Amino acid sequence: MSEPNPTIVQADGEPFMPPNVVRLESAADPRVKDYVALSDAALRQKTDPERGLYIAESTNVVKRAIAAGHTPRSFFLTEKWLPKLRTEIEQFPDVPVLMGSPEILEEIAGFNLHRGALAAMNRPEPLTVQDVLANARRIVLLEDIVEHTNLGSVFRSAAGLGVDGILVSERCADPLYRRSIRVSMGGVFQIPWARTGPWDEALSQLKDAGFVIAAMELTPHSINIDEFDSGVVERLALVLGTEGAGISQRTLDLADVALQIPMRVGVD
Repeated sequence: MSEPNPTIVQADGEPFMPPNVVRLESAADPRVKDYVALSDAALRQKTDPERGLYIAESTNVVKRAIAAGHTPRSFFLTEKWLPKLRTEIEQFPDVPVLMGSPEILEEIAGFNLHRGALAAMNRPEPLTVQDVLANARRIVLLEDIVEHTNLGSVFRSAAGLGVDGILVSERCADPLYRRSIRVSMGGVFQIPWARTGPWDEALSQLKDAGFVIAAMELTPHSINIDEFDSGVVERLALVLGTEGAGISQRTLDLADVALQIPMRVGVD
């Protein structure tokens, strides 16, 4: 049995004692199964989608996930972060708040939770390619980007630039993996995105929908991006390729144009 919940006193002196706090005394507590081995990226990329969940890491990301309409399965935090999530915790009075010492939480998760609270969130229903394209004029296609940090950076930049949607290939990393979400600063919640089926079919689908496909790749025939008048293009799909190899030849063959950003001599 859990001991009675303590009263948490906030900075303003107002007491906060949520009735749904569960004090963790052991890393073996079965209620923490969603948070076990969070540092095992290969495992989590497989099991989290199968179980219909993702992990929101840091108080800011938890807040943004909930603000985007996503629902938590549980919160996972040390006592110091409890007041910062008061509004969200009170919004879900039936969702357990799993609270323990930094040592116990680190033993469960596999890393030090120095960025604040975590929450296990229910994955929203995935969008289809048709959903993303429906009202979009400017989208980004990500071909086989496998690093979660890179994926998160793209989503954050795209959100800042006002991109209408993102399509990720079958072999892309998971946009809802905790590192992708954290680096994107919640950008994955702001932009409609979908995972494609076979890549060639996805590109054909874009062409049928009237998109001009522009591949960001340095080729003998790529043109300076400043020479490309995107203003006259009604619907534009910008392709970014995988780390190292870049955009595949099959994609370049199907693209309408290849673009390059001018750089100093000697810089690829």
